[in-house]
Amino acid sequence: MAVATETPFHVLAVDDSLPDRKLIERLLKTSSFQVTTVDSGSKALKFLGIHGEDSSPPVSVHEDQLEVAVNLIITDYCMPGMTGYDLLKKIKESTSLRDIPVVIMSSENIPSRINRCLEEGADEFFLKPVRLSDMSKLKPHILKSRCKEQCHQEQQQQSDSNSNECSVPTSSSSDNSNGRKRKAEDNEEVLPQTNRSRHS
Repeated sequence: MAVATETPFHVLAVDDSLPDRKLIERLLKTSSFQVTTVDSGSKALKFLGIHGEDSSPPVSVHEDQLEVAVNLIITDYCMPGMTGYDLLKKIKESTSLRDIPVVIMSSENIPSRINRCLEEGADEFFLKPVRLSDMSKLKPHILKSRCKEQCHQEQQQQSDSNSNECSVPTSSSSDNSNGRKRKAEDNEEVLPQTNRSRHS
């Protein structure tokens, strides 16, 4: 039952070629992915919430992302304006988007291009035409990024709870011990004076 109600993984497909976009959309839908297609890198960034060329996304975007979370981005390499490589760099530079897996597609098998994309953080490089068999390679990347995300959230929650637990007792105990020291010092100062006053 849980499997039936589980939301499908959401893939953002970026390609300036309409036939290629339609093909990738059909393949992704056949493989049970939810798909959003855009025809340029700048539109992809807008969809992801990065509106400016070099601005980081505003905080409100993160809430939008939770509503329509993108689990993977698949983009063509050769596009006018912003290339797939440029889009990849923008995504990996963004603190809120860098964990989203990115797959680059290209009709040209150029090893230096492939290596450059993989070094920049691409999770996979597909040669066009993309085939249905390629779709099976996407889910492991999504699952890996989800695990990373969950682990990161758990670590953050643990560190938050640890810092809250640790900070309260240590500060209060140190205040108490300092208070006791102060009282003892005060008593030591007061006692000799009272003794002196009694002698005189």
